Amino acid sequence: DKRYTPKLRLYVQELGLGERIKFLSYVPYKKLPELISNAIAFVFPTLWEGFGLPPLEAMACGTPVITSNISSLPEVVGDAAISIDPRNVDQLANAMKMLANDFQLRHKLKQLGLERAKQFSWQKTGRTTVKVLKEFL
Repeated sequence: DKRYTPKLRLYVQELGLGERIKFLSYVPYKKLPELISNAIAFVFPTLWEGFGLPPLEAMACGTPVITSNISSLPEVVGDAAISIDPRNVDQLANAMKMLANDFQLRHKLKQLGLERAKQFSWQKTGRTTVKVLKEFL
């Protein structure tokens, strides 16, 4: 939301995080995997989500994920992400600090996320759909 951008930029500077936090505008789709894979974490504290494709995409890029514990997200990410209550700012902040400071946890979530993302390939989805349809025919 562009209304908050100036305040957020100022806050980032006041905290001395200007070198670590980047504000991006439009990013071409082909550049997303590179950006996501270079991030310390993919933070997705959404209040509403249908399926949860963005966290899976981040996992496929090898990026640890922090996401909401609501909607379909717990089922989608399983134990391969840190799940938080998106209404609890302290929980979100603690999860971000934990990932920023714990290399072993980042590495573990990276490996778990890569494996989890493989479970949601288009090929597997197609095979499962055909199997279900055959059961009804």
